[in-house]
Amino acid sequence: MRKTMAKVTALAVAAGMLAACGSTGGSTGGGTAETSTGATGSGDATVIEVWSNNRHDEEYMTQMIDAFNASHTDIQIEYTILTDDWANSIQLAFQANTAPDIITIAASDNMTLSDYVSGGMFESLTPYIEADTEFQTVTEVYDHMYEGLNSIGDEIYWVPNGVRSGTRIEYNVELLKNAGYDGVPATLDELVEACKAVTEQGNGSVYGVGFTSSSPLSRWIEGVAEMSGATHMGYDYVNGVFDFSSWKPVIESAAKLYADGSVLPGSETQGVDNSRALFAQGAFAVWGNASQEAGVFTDQFPVSFDWGVAELPTMDGTVKGALSCTPNFGFTMLTSCENKDAAWEVIKYFSSEDFMKGYLEGGYTLPLSTYMSEKIDSSKTGRLADFALTDYEDVYPTPPSVAIEGDDYLVTLWNAVLGNVSADEAIQDLNTRYNEALERGLSNGSCTRVVIADYDPLHPSAGTPTYETE
Repeated sequence: MRKTMAKVTALAVAAGMLAACGSTGGSTGGGTAETSTGATGSGDATVIEVWSNNRHDEEYMTQMIDAFNASHTDIQIEYTILTDDWANSIQLAFQANTAPDIITIAASDNMTLSDYVSGGMFESLTPYIEADTEFQTVTEVYDHMYEGLNSIGDEIYWVPNGVRSGTRIEYNVELLKNAGYDGVPATLDELVEACKAVTEQGNGSVYGVGFTSSSPLSRWIEGVAEMSGATHMGYDYVNGVFDFSSWKPVIESAAKLYADGSVLPGSETQGVDNSRALFAQGAFAVWGNASQEAGVFTDQFPVSFDWGVAELPTMDGTVKGALSCTPNFGFTMLTSCENKDAAWEVIKYFSSEDFMKGYLEGGYTLPLSTYMSEKIDSSKTGRLADFALTDYEDVYPTPPSVAIEGDDYLVTLWNAVLGNVSADEAIQDLNTRYNEALERGLSNGSCTRVVIADYDPLHPSAGTPTYETE
C-alpha cells in the first residue's frame, strides 16, 4: 500500500491541536507557523513525508526537494516544517497513526534516543548503512556513532551530517573597546569586570551583557563550566554518580554579573529572538550562543556594527575540559513508515555529497565528516567560519537519563546565578535529587549507570564506556 500525500489543510489543523499540548523545549523557534512543500510528480509515485523543525534552511531545502521531485518519477518528497512543540508533536502523531516517514533530528532536540527506541518509534538504519559504501564514505558514519545519542550498541538510528559548534561569545567590538578592552578576556572574572565597565560607560543606556528566558545558563555559562573542568551535565563519568560540586566557582563568578548590575534589565524574561534583536541594536555588549548565530546576525537580525566572535573564557585562563558540540542535521526513519526502502533513498539524498556541499557552503551547519570538510569552499560560508571547531570541542557520552523530581540543573543553577539561592544550596540540592533519581532508575530498570574508567575530560568521546544496571 502506497502512502498518499497529506493535505496541508489537515496538517495545519493537527499542528494547531498539538500546539495546545504544551512545549517540550525541543523546537527551533517561537510560534506555530508551518510550511509544506514538494510532491508534484505522478500520482503513482511513492510519497515520503518528511517533517522538520528547522526553519533557517527552508530556502535551500525547498530548492533541493523541488530538484529531487522533478528528477524522480518513482519517489516524491513531501516536506513540512513544524516550529513548535516538536518532540511532543512527533509522539502524538505516532500514537494517532498520522506520523511522517522521516523526521529531522539533532542532539539538541531533547529527544532521548532510548525512550524512542524502547517505545518502538525509531527504525534502525544499520542494515541500509552496511549495504551503502558511498553513504559510509561521505558521512564517515562509523566515526560518528555516539552511544545513547544516535546509536545503541551496533544499531544506528540517525546519522549526523553536520555539527553545531559549542558556545562562543559574540560581542560588540566598539562597546568593549570604549570600556578599555581589545577583546573578550581569557578568564570569567575578567569578563565580569569588562561587562561592569561597559555598563558604567553606558550610563544606563547600554549594558555589559544580555541573557534570555530560553535556557539562559546553557547559552554560554555552561560552556565556561565544561572548559573549566566542571562535570558535564553534573555527571561524574569515572565514579558513575552525579556531582555538581565543580560548578561552584563558575556559578559564583557569573552571579557577580547580576550583583554588579551589568545585565540588561529584563533581558532574562525575553525570548531568544528578542534578546538577539536587542544585541543587534547595540543594547548590550556580550551575547553567548553557538554557530547558528552566524546566520542570525547576518540575515535574521543583521548587525550594522563590528561584531566579533571569541572563544569562551575559563576560570583560570586554561582549558581543562572539552566544550560540548552538537551533532545535527540527521534524519531518522519512523517504524510506522510503510515504504522503508523509498524512505532510505530520501535519507541518502539528504546525506549525499552534492546535497551537503551546497548545505555546508550555505552556512547552515558546520561539517562533521573530514570528507565533506575537504570538499567545500569555506570562503563561501560567511561568518560561520568564525565558529570553526577547536581541538577541545567534543561530543560527550550521554549521561544516564534520570527522572528527577523538581527543577532540572539548568533551572536550579540559574537561580543561583540570579542570587535567589547560594551556589552551595543549589549544588547540595542537585546532588541529592539527581542521585536519588539515579538510584530509583537503576532499581526499576529505567536507566543505566555509565562508567568510563579511562575518561579524559579533554577528549570525552575517546573513553570506553561500560553500562551497569544495578
